[in-house]
Amino acid sequence: MTAPWEKAVLFLLVAILGGQAIVVNSVPYDYSASTECLAQSLKPQYGGGMIVNPQFDKDLDGWVSFGKDIHRVSKSGNKYAVALDKSTPHHSISQKVKLEKDKMYTFSAWFQADKGTADVRAAVKTPDGFVIAGQIGVNASCWSMLKGGLTVKTSGDADIFFESNTTSEIWIDNVSLQGFTKEEWRSHHNDTVHKERKLTAKIKVSDKKGKPLAGANVTVTPLRMGFPFGNAISQHILKNPAYQKWFASRFTHTTFENEMKWYSTEYTEGHEDYTVADDMLEFANKSGVHVRGHNVFWNDQSAQMKWVEKLTKEELQKAVTKRIKSVVPRYKGRVIHWDVNNENVHFNFYETKLGPDASTKIYQAVHEIDPNVILFMNDFNTLEQLGDSNAAPHKYLRKFRKIRAGLPKNAKMGIGLESHFEVPNIPYMRAVLDQFATTGSPIWLTEVDVAGTDATQAGYLEEILREGYSHPAVKGIVMWASWSPKGCYRMCLTDNDFKNHPVGDLVDSLIKEWKTHAEGTTASDGSIQATLSSGDYEVKVNHPSSDAPTVHQIKVDPKSNEHEVTHH
Repeated sequence: MTAPWEKAVLFLLVAILGGQAIVVNSVPYDYSASTECLAQSLKPQYGGGMIVNPQFDKDLDGWVSFGKDIHRVSKSGNKYAVALDKSTPHHSISQKVKLEKDKMYTFSAWFQADKGTADVRAAVKTPDGFVIAGQIGVNASCWSMLKGGLTVKTSGDADIFFESNTTSEIWIDNVSLQGFTKEEWRSHHNDTVHKERKLTAKIKVSDKKGKPLAGANVTVTPLRMGFPFGNAISQHILKNPAYQKWFASRFTHTTFENEMKWYSTEYTEGHEDYTVADDMLEFANKSGVHVRGHNVFWNDQSAQMKWVEKLTKEELQKAVTKRIKSVVPRYKGRVIHWDVNNENVHFNFYETKLGPDASTKIYQAVHEIDPNVILFMNDFNTLEQLGDSNAAPHKYLRKFRKIRAGLPKNAKMGIGLESHFEVPNIPYMRAVLDQFATTGSPIWLTEVDVAGTDATQAGYLEEILREGYSHPAVKGIVMWASWSPKGCYRMCLTDNDFKNHPVGDLVDSLIKEWKTHAEGTTASDGSIQATLSSGDYEVKVNHPSSDAPTVHQIKVDPKSNEHEVTHH
């Protein structure tokens, strides 16, 4: 029997070499992941891919020991490797592989601790140094899946090995490393965009008597994207018509950079002022732009007002309750999300002051007031930076699940990944999204930006936005490129005259690409079918029986993909 990963998909590279098209065999990408601790590890993805003896069926053949390692068989017959001598973090097993500069590599393996808990990292020694492919927290008595990814700067030999922060045994099983060319990686994008972002829409044209109108020419033009794509804004937009026009013509969603935060609405104790936030919300509503609420609280010690820092535990609890009862009802039904206690994976101001369940209680209180808003846990470096162990995916998920367990079943939680990138590790990004997809909660990239100059910034941003847009579990993207006359946080899309920088041109080109058009002639039943992305469209109908076209507007989404229009 052929396993699914072995069923190679053929895709056509449009390249003209001697008049011939090139056909390339591509292994489909495996979006599956496990974030549960299982009694038995699952089979290696891609059958192990490039890894020799991935299931350790042949003892430790193909592997080299850095310390004292053995081969073991469980009572159920499962075979695995055991790293015994953990006197140093990297004492485990390794395997040599050949990696190529222009390829994307996805990695996975299963780990278990002999006792207690441990953090395990998959590392790769390359000609240019060490690269981390992923990290996971492991327990005794059950197996945990590490899923990650990497690229390398130089082609050549590399050694895959594993590190841990324990001197106890670490068990290893079902290791996989699969490489993809950039063309293959892009084919995964195209495949998932077609499956997840597009649908077949049927438009039926009738005459004024209600009879099907055959032979009508129908043109479908996009007006507004259905996929949530936006950018942050600041109060500078309120008195700048050029900024307003530039923004509203492009984006469907926004986040206020600072204006809804507690330090912006009650900087002085007892003196609340929502004027700026209210005005910005009015602008967004008039422009048809949805607003993410950012934020009720910020868990960072450095983000607190001086008067908040001085409060006793009882006084702080009263102030927290007052803040929730002030801001949440005010914007109930007017914001689609709340970043409830911002960056509470990294920081713990409220836990330190109010107890270990402070975040959960804050989420509970917000939900009680607005049961329809989606409650987001928003943090940085989980997606973009492997070097920040505090933000490792398993640590984010641990906090996420703790909070969700304390909420009513009807409460809706969302995963907010800020996405402040330096140099993106795109295979790792996809692997993290795969892991978070197992929660079934909506994933948003909430503050996307890229450090760098024009020479690199646009290229990196394109990789990030394409990866996010094409991933099945991502439900929206907001960039963190709010304009200011004195410059932006890290990434400006335009200059002060609202003429695009290269990153702005890139954003415009993606918006144009993600919108879809259609044109056709109605059949005998008066209908045409078209493959369209979700969104708002203008439908123009021409027919030889009339001199003027009729124009209609329709909304295409999974709940509304059949439309009837009349031509007079």
